[in-house]
Amino acid sequence: MITAAVILVSLVSLVFIARSTGLANAQANAVQNDINNLGRQEQALRQQAETIKNSLTSEQLQTLDAAHALVDRKHFSWSRLFADLESALPGAVRVKSIAVRRVVTRGDETLAELDMTVVAKTPAIVTEMIAEMDRAGVFHSELRAQNLQRGRGESGAEYELSVIYRPRAGAATEPSALASNADTVNGGAK
Repeated sequence: MITAAVILVSLVSLVFIARSTGLANAQANAVQNDINNLGRQEQALRQQAETIKNSLTSEQLQTLDAAHALVDRKHFSWSRLFADLESALPGAVRVKSIAVRRVVTRGDETLAELDMTVVAKTPAIVTEMIAEMDRAGVFHSELRAQNLQRGRGESGAEYELSVIYRPRAGAATEPSALASNADTVNGGAK
């Protein structure tokens, strides 16, 4: 009687295990088929993109690159840059010029590569400013050149910096405000 009960439980368990294994294999096959289909779709889309890219003239490719750059710049907040810059710069440092080399969007993060010229009385102030900017994590600055100021009783020097600006996550600026800020900074030219 006990042997019959053990055999019955074993058979029921064996049927359950075989059924579960079959279901798991069916699900694995379905997932593998989905992966294969997605891979084929991706390859087809890549080939289609390559065909389109090859059909464009060099002028059209430049226009496309410029359009991508404009879209990236649309996500860039000039007012946020100026607010972050104002909080990072010591009072003894004056910004002479800022030029945006490139704005790149990676995922949800926007990075801007800036060329910045500042004026300060001593190199120590600029060195301290660069260290403080790096510590804050919003700016990464590297000194490229130092030029003594001459004429009109000016003292100190100009310091040319290469700056990577990575704004902190926060409230995004409205696109219309971004455009008006970019117009203001760029002198009305887009």
